[in-house]
Amino acid sequence: MIARLLCSLGLSILLHWGMAFVAFAEVAGSLTIAGNGPELLTIESLAHAFERANPRAYLDVVWDSNSRPVEMVKSGQAHMAVTGTEEPSLTATPIAWDGIGILVHLSNFTKEVTRQQVADIFSGKIALWSELGGPETKILVIDRPRNQNLRDTFESQLGIAGKITSAARTIGSDEQVVKTVVGTVPPLSAVAYLSLSQGLSVVSNGVAVRLLPVDKVEPEGPTVKDGRYPLRRSVLLLSKKGPNPLVEAFTQFALSPAGQQLIAETYVTIKEK
Repeated sequence: MIARLLCSLGLSILLHWGMAFVAFAEVAGSLTIAGNGPELLTIESLAHAFERANPRAYLDVVWDSNSRPVEMVKSGQAHMAVTGTEEPSLTATPIAWDGIGILVHLSNFTKEVTRQQVADIFSGKIALWSELGGPETKILVIDRPRNQNLRDTFESQLGIAGKITSAARTIGSDEQVVKTVVGTVPPLSAVAYLSLSQGLSVVSNGVAVRLLPVDKVEPEGPTVKDGRYPLRRSVLLLSKKGPNPLVEAFTQFALSPAGQQLIAETYVTIKEK
């Protein structure tokens, strides 16, 4: 009787904290997840929580800003890739939303931009801030490496794939992007794009930067979630098509209430918590 009561109580606790933990009880094996973007800390948090719930599962998070995660999945070097764009030959599962923030120095006089103006800035058609109501200051465009999923999404959403100005300065890490924007002073004034979650974090920490509204919509979590902010990207998990119990279990965990709660610490959730 006591044993049955304890068993029932244990199951109730597991059900209360999410079916994911019951469903994943028998999952075992190793899983390699590859990425090169700003999602590292979130994926690590998900991986650690998944391993705690599944002691016989081992997750290896492989992250390198110079890597090509999608190609790693195709070649068998990784089981899953974290990216922002779909690949027809792979299964794509969205687990979060993120915006793409347009970052300028705090002293920049430009109040807001349109989506078309962003495209014109980064393609080199607009070269002076005076064309946007600011001073006669040259625009220093900061781009991201070609292999990073953030750049792919940014270019495709603005219709400027392969058209970013050759005068742009390419910088890999968000940290260095922010430092460059802060440290660039007239006669130059920099503009960059980065993960909105990272941009909101540095602004809230008092760094001397601003995020520009786009099409009169403020860049923030609620406007990303409801789609009003126009520069929005999915955070996707890509894997080979066909059954793989460990891939399926991790994907389900990322979409479970427990997984979405972890994701909400940085990104906008796909599902309501």
